[in-house]
Amino acid sequence: MRRDVFQAIADPTRRAIITLLALQAMTPNAMAEHFDSSRQAVSKHLQILTECELVQPKQTGREIYYHFNPDKMKEVDIWLERFRKLWEDRFDQLDNLLANQKPEKNGNK
Repeated sequence: MRRDVFQAIADPTRRAIITLLALQAMTPNAMAEHFDSSRQAVSKHLQILTECELVQPKQTGREIYYHFNPDKMKEVDIWLERFRKLWEDRFDQLDNLLANQKPEKNGNK
């Protein structure tokens, strides 16, 4: 079964791994130090992220460094863009409604 980017980012640990790798390439051992889980658990998350092409492993000597692939996140951005337009339109409507409301008169002012 081929996984997609949305399955990858659905898990908070994988999102945290992506955040780490967005800053710098890391080995699985270095990543595991940031989590309360085993290196094997981190490796499983890396496998899923690799299947989704969000990260790319690169062999450097005896170590494998994982690099973030920001181009793959464009799928998420494209999907969110439809909602972004909807949200902006609704906020504009709310702004217009609030701007056109007459202030209430109360005896305290």
